[in-house]
Amino acid sequence: MWGSSARVSRWIDRMLSPRGLSPWVRPAEFQSNVYIPWSWVAVKVRIPWSRVAVNRCYATATTADPQKKPDMFCYQCEQTKARKGCVKVGVCGKSPQVAALQDLLVYALSGLAMHATRAHALGVWNSDECDKFFQSALFSTLTNVNFDPERFPAYIFRAVQFREEIRAALLEDSMRTKRPFDEKLHHGPAVWTPKKGFKDIDFLESEGRAVGVLEDQAVFGPDVNGVRYLTIYGIKGLAAYASHAAALGEVDPWVPKFMYQAFDFLVSADPDEQHDLGANLKLALKVGETNLRVMELLDKGHRRMFGVPEPAEISTKPVPGKCIMISGHDMMDLYQLLPMAATAGINVYTHGEMLPAHGYPGLRKFKSLVGHFGGAWQNQKMDFALFPGPVLASTNCVVEPLRSYRDRLYTLNDTGINGVKHLDLHDSDQMKRLIEHAKSCDGFDEALISKFDPKTLTVGFGREAITQHAATVLNAVAKGELQRVFVIGGCDGSEHKRNYFTNLAKSLPVQTLILTMGCAKYRLKDLNFGNLGNTGIPRVLDMGQCNDSYGAIMVAKALAAALNTDINSLPLSISLSWFEQKAVAVLLSLLSLGVKNIRIGPVLPAFLTPNVLQALKDQYGLEPVDIRHPEDDMHHMMDEHK
Repeated sequence: MWGSSARVSRWIDRMLSPRGLSPWVRPAEFQSNVYIPWSWVAVKVRIPWSRVAVNRCYATATTADPQKKPDMFCYQCEQTKARKGCVKVGVCGKSPQVAALQDLLVYALSGLAMHATRAHALGVWNSDECDKFFQSALFSTLTNVNFDPERFPAYIFRAVQFREEIRAALLEDSMRTKRPFDEKLHHGPAVWTPKKGFKDIDFLESEGRAVGVLEDQAVFGPDVNGVRYLTIYGIKGLAAYASHAAALGEVDPWVPKFMYQAFDFLVSADPDEQHDLGANLKLALKVGETNLRVMELLDKGHRRMFGVPEPAEISTKPVPGKCIMISGHDMMDLYQLLPMAATAGINVYTHGEMLPAHGYPGLRKFKSLVGHFGGAWQNQKMDFALFPGPVLASTNCVVEPLRSYRDRLYTLNDTGINGVKHLDLHDSDQMKRLIEHAKSCDGFDEALISKFDPKTLTVGFGREAITQHAATVLNAVAKGELQRVFVIGGCDGSEHKRNYFTNLAKSLPVQTLILTMGCAKYRLKDLNFGNLGNTGIPRVLDMGQCNDSYGAIMVAKALAAALNTDINSLPLSISLSWFEQKAVAVLLSLLSLGVKNIRIGPVLPAFLTPNVLQALKDQYGLEPVDIRHPEDDMHHMMDEHK
């Protein structure tokens, strides 16, 4: 009747874990006895606390000395404390309170996903608004997106509100069709609601501290839990890309359905499957496969709205006049800003990952788009402080501001910083205030401009710009002028170890091309690599944002087709600069395509345990970069497939 004793033990353990709490048990209410919903026999069983083998981490969280529990635990980005996880405050600047609220939001979204998965399967509910919210809410939990604790109660409330709407539809369907209501929807995130209300941030924080990584790790162990969070972080990156695509009017109903199903598996699948490393790796690869569909949508949206990217040279020398700067990734935000700024006579500058905007004809046509200011996202404290006008943070890669420019900073969309003004570009009154703010600032004058050392940056090498030179490239391969193509891209960061990617590029023979995308481009921007032989093609081709990684995949596929081979047989090497959850999604996409021998670094994320890394090495040849010896890496990559 019960199956193996191990299976029963895992089931009881799951029922007592934070993700399996019954609707009548609250984390703060565990006393000497607990009630467990024994859905298999439909009875309540009263079990003395002293006789229950609860999971170790949950016991630590609720019964042990609270001083022994860390203030927070987060290891979702690569740059964590001691490469194990941030336990006092995030290296990114995230507070323990925000970390707990984000964990609780993901927990609430899991309950929403459980209901949505079943409602979609039965055809009793569908909501584009909920799909958009789900993606947006996940986006808010990415690294360097939202540090404002005041914003998260509204996200959590909305998640529960949508969940209850779906629950009502499922209950109505059950009554009408006499189908039994799924017992899995009677516990854990499927029924969680804060008794003290959604406005009590301190109480929500205490709830969030009971549902994080450590609690799950006690149930699943570090290896399986590492893959589970590889999946969760990949879905977060997927949600970010889906949000970008949706802003451009590109949606695919299958994408949110998959995200719901993935979370449903993580919180309510059969225990044997949940604990199976292979099943979890399979789900992670499915995230990568789905992310490819999303990135194709994003690519389509960019080209439909702004045209095909074209190579263009951009000066970093400011021009006189009042100004606004926009940082982040969302091109649609820039598109909305430019005509309003033009009407008001305000100059607009891009920053960080917005640099590729200058390659789009549909954006470059606005005279208000005058140039680019500053470097990669991690330099924003210096760049924003020097900029003499308002600054808009559109997406991820925002950091806690300095006092010198805090009153000039605005957050957009899902970004947030406590005490910083949040702006809705669709609100005409708010936009008028932004324009007036820009007019009240000093702007650039000749004296200030003279203090900057101007540079010329080349952008716009989208896949079309590269593939139109396919014949030249193939001829260079035949002549031996091109021996290998390197993809050196991804996320940048402040660590000195990231000089590895600069040193790797500098070590490459002149018979190589470098494709770069993402803010890792800033590791190469100040170097002169010249052209490839006599082809006239620059050796470094900037393909755009991390959002444009799809273009690099299309170039690889086109090259493989032209050479009548597969991607893994191409003279192509990939070295990815790792940082946050979008990088997880891109890596999983490459693995889902079967791409092998990828190198990632500068160091590996904490959730990628040695055992999981070995599994990925065995199947895909995934390797960490050799930080100290980039030339050794270069020689290994040059020798591949010879």
